[in-house]
Amino acid sequence: QVQLVESGGGLVQAGGSLRLSCAASGRTFSGYTMGWFRRAPGKEREFVAAIRWSNGYVYYVDSVKGRFTISRDNTKNTVYLQMNSLKPEDTAVYYCAADRSGSYNFGRSSVYDYWGQGTQVTVSS
Repeated sequence: QVQLVESGGGLVQAGGSLRLSCAASGRTFSGYTMGWFRRAPGKEREFVAAIRWSNGYVYYVDSVKGRFTISRDNTKNTVYLQMNSLKPEDTAVYYCAADRSGSYNFGRSSVYDYWGQGTQVTVSS
């Protein structure tokens, strides 16, 4: 049983930073693609960033490039999303997701097989 547990969300002022964590368990994730998505109030779920566990290839949505960094820790089976220079428009519930096929279809939520429960990020102006 794959489990993804996010943590690290909270309230921060614009320009601040947060680091989200996604602790993965239940499988060996070496062949997976791990992604972060977010859903803002009244909006559809949006892709944010992804990483292929095997080779560390990363991909970002344009709106977070240069501000967010996705990474993984193999020893802890954990994926991180370091978020810097946060803006009010980054306010959303952030979800971790896992694609067992390890595909490069990073932005398509339908390819992800497992999802976490989400963690709230609120950026005040």
